[in-house]
Amino acid sequence: MTRPHPPSALLRPTLASLLLASAWALSACSGGLPLLGGPDPGSSGLTEVMNRPAERNLLNGIRAYDDGQYTEAERHLGDALRLQLVSAKDRSTAYKTLAFIYCSTGRRVDCEKAFRQARLADPAFALTKAEAGHPLWGPVYAESLR
Repeated sequence: MTRPHPPSALLRPTLASLLLASAWALSACSGGLPLLGGPDPGSSGLTEVMNRPAERNLLNGIRAYDDGQYTEAERHLGDALRLQLVSAKDRSTAYKTLAFIYCSTGRRVDCEKAFRQARLADPAFALTKAEAGHPLWGPVYAESLR
């Protein structure tokens, strides 16, 4: 079975926004949103977020996925979820990427389950139009919505 090329163009912008959203979410949890006049002294920065094992595993999992290293990606993403990612969007991203791996490797039941888990983690979760149109996971995603 040939491995499909990962949609790295779709995930790379997501990774940047994911990291920024994580830092923003942590700053919001630590005592409020930063004021426009300057940084919130109690906020967590991106460096602090990336030093957390769960978030670091998420990043490593996405990188491995983008490189076509599905076994390694699956391990890192599973570790990220077990280590309890702070952000609901991070959890949904981990499940989404696992769903892509499962569908790409012929594990349709696991793929559908991962899409459902992504939505449980973040009720606002949805694939982009391009992702939903993918021939491997698009139909499984549509089925998971029923």
